[in-house]
Amino acid sequence: MKMTTDRFSLTFDEYLTETNVLFYLNDAVTQLLEHKEECTQFGYINKILSLFIKVTPHNRESFIHTFWKCFRQIGKNGDLLAMSEYSSLLQLLCPDFPTEMVQNAARIVLVDDAADSLMSFSDFIYSFQIQFYYEEFVESVSVIYQDLLSGKNPNTVIVPTSTSVEQLSSAANEEPDAQEGVDSSIFCECIEGLCERFKHKFPSTVAIKEILESSQQVSFYGFLMALAKHEGVNQDIGALPNKSDLLIDPEMDQELERLIAQVAISPTSNNSSSSAVGQKEMSKKASPRKSLHHRKRIEMESDGSTEETDSSEN
Repeated sequence: MKMTTDRFSLTFDEYLTETNVLFYLNDAVTQLLEHKEECTQFGYINKILSLFIKVTPHNRESFIHTFWKCFRQIGKNGDLLAMSEYSSLLQLLCPDFPTEMVQNAARIVLVDDAADSLMSFSDFIYSFQIQFYYEEFVESVSVIYQDLLSGKNPNTVIVPTSTSVEQLSSAANEEPDAQEGVDSSIFCECIEGLCERFKHKFPSTVAIKEILESSQQVSFYGFLMALAKHEGVNQDIGALPNKSDLLIDPEMDQELERLIAQVAISPTSNNSSSSAVGQKEMSKKASPRKSLHHRKRIEMESDGSTEETDSSEN
């Protein structure tokens, strides 16, 4: 587990807070007592898997890293996939992974709701990282953005619900003004105010200022895409390498080479090669018999005999 500070310098309480150990212990006991019979069923594990992969920042980071490790080859091959295909890949790791999360990540790349459009692996995974790791932050920023578009005071409502977030996402795609953007300086001030009282993870305010000070206006998805491309934000999360190293994984490449070598030296190939050697040896052993029979025929012919014999059968 990645620690923000040296674990040996932490007090007992600080260590428990940093590692979220108490949460896991409390939840394990609670789940065991409430679901004694269900805990023995595999379906129950799948049911709660999507909860645990994002219940702590460490779990979110680990899930993003696992997704990259498992499907990096897609990017290496240069394949372009649709949103539904990326959703299927994520559900291979977590069967009940929400499709809405993948749709929101795709919107960052595609800017609109073009579900059938194709995306590169690198574009998708960095956008997915922002949407998944900073989910609560993204939802709250969406509320601020919509308030600024409608002329409301963005500091009045900062706590979104699942229903309101879906409505906001639809509105951002339907209203033409949503793509034109809002004033970057005002947007930056509102986000800074959010971060001062925010209880969940959020990108560094240095990175946020750097992005918003680079232009006078910014759109919601333009801001998220800038976060996805920001190397400092990516390093703070710690789940993915920099974009230049995204498709490089020496350990995985060595493992693939080892597996390929095992397939090349499979029992089937050994059997075929041994059978070929056996056939050659049999042909070598049979050759003296042929030469002996051939010599007998020559001797009989030299005696002047013209009758056919059954000596070969005898």
